[in-house]
Amino acid sequence: MKLSEFKMLKPIRKIGINCRSITGTMPNGNRYESSLERDLMILMEFDPTVHLYTPQPIVIQYKSSDGKTHRYIPDGLIEYHSEPEKLPKMILVEVKYRIDFLNRFNEILPKFRAANLYAKNQGWEFKIYTEDQIRGPFLENIKFLNSYKDLMDVSLDFMISEKLDKLKFSTPNELIRTIFQDKWNQARIIPILWGMIARREIGCDLTKPITMTTQIWSL
Repeated sequence: MKLSEFKMLKPIRKIGINCRSITGTMPNGNRYESSLERDLMILMEFDPTVHLYTPQPIVIQYKSSDGKTHRYIPDGLIEYHSEPEKLPKMILVEVKYRIDFLNRFNEILPKFRAANLYAKNQGWEFKIYTEDQIRGPFLENIKFLNSYKDLMDVSLDFMISEKLDKLKFSTPNELIRTIFQDKWNQARIIPILWGMIARREIGCDLTKPITMTTQIWSL
């Protein structure tokens, strides 16, 4: 299958109401069947190296040990941005809670072997994502920052950038105190600062929980 054939793919498996999982739709229209899938999509949307995430992109047929033919639909396909004249990195993914993976290991192993072989033949990778890879401080930071990413104020953005350029390194608490002395304006500028971090206009270690004493730096 050519890469261009994936651009307009719609999810193959119909996503409906599930009494066990949380189903819903992301702002970009991608549908998810569990909160874990949703959280992976949040990570993909935030990652600047990811060009496209397609949920449930293909059907893979495989045979079990009894000779019967089965169908397997992976949860997603990640396409990364590529350099000119180079094929993009592609990862076929399965999203599964660790306990489900362990409890159903013998049942799902043939599916994953088939997916791994399919991906290899396409020049891709196949990866399994559990909550261990998806959830943690990084995800929580992104969820927090996403609510501020569209919040902008030209004058305040400029004041923050200008001050941080001079300081090079600071913390949210120290930075707002150097810009404003009064509590009201300090409170007003904090959401703008979070928005600038969300848009990567200010550097911050997102692998650790963000606080008012987190180190931030000029980019």
